[in-house]
Amino acid sequence: MIGGMAELLPLDPDQLLTTTRSVRKRLDLERPVPLEVVRESLEVALQAPSGSNKQGWHWIVLTDPAKRKAVADLYARSFDAYRNSAGYAANHPAGDAAREATQKRVASSAEYLAEVMAEVPVLIIGAIETGTEELPAGNQAGLWGSLLPAAWSLQLALRARGLGSAWTSLHLRYEKEVAELLGVPGTVKQGVLLPVAYTKGTDFKPAPRQPLDEVLHVDTW
Repeated sequence: MIGGMAELLPLDPDQLLTTTRSVRKRLDLERPVPLEVVRESLEVALQAPSGSNKQGWHWIVLTDPAKRKAVADLYARSFDAYRNSAGYAANHPAGDAAREATQKRVASSAEYLAEVMAEVPVLIIGAIETGTEELPAGNQAGLWGSLLPAAWSLQLALRARGLGSAWTSLHLRYEKEVAELLGVPGTVKQGVLLPVAYTKGTDFKPAPRQPLDEVLHVDTW
């Protein structure tokens, strides 16, 4: 911390955008995370867009070990169910050697995160007020588009300050149980869970991605 503000890494905008990764095995589980740094990062995140400027987001920051463990236990149960599902196999296909190797690394790191989630110093749940007990029918892009950009901005702000996070949503299998545990009102729906810690090193690189021309459509499909 410098003058009450966290020191920022020397990253230009493109570097920040292309090297903010889902960090799992390189999360430092031993180093405490000051709440002031989380608050500072959230102040940045609150500049993200929201539909009609409603700013209906809520951020549940968990530092209490017992509550972190309770959420982590539910996450682990959900991960076990996912790992044994057809969807998991579909996301980790055999075939292309390079992609298969990448997916194996992702699977290994995801399994690791499920094992150590309770030890991650801070868990942040991003949620949004819906005004109703039920999610709206039909396309929900407007709803989640008013929360998820801010969650990504939070990840960027954390990365700039030397912290890592991983985008997760598997806990939503037990959303009601998590809500009861944390006293979240029924009209507030959870959208993302971010485990947050300082990282072991800051030398992250852009990840392999499919060529742009395979997903780019100009004027027509």
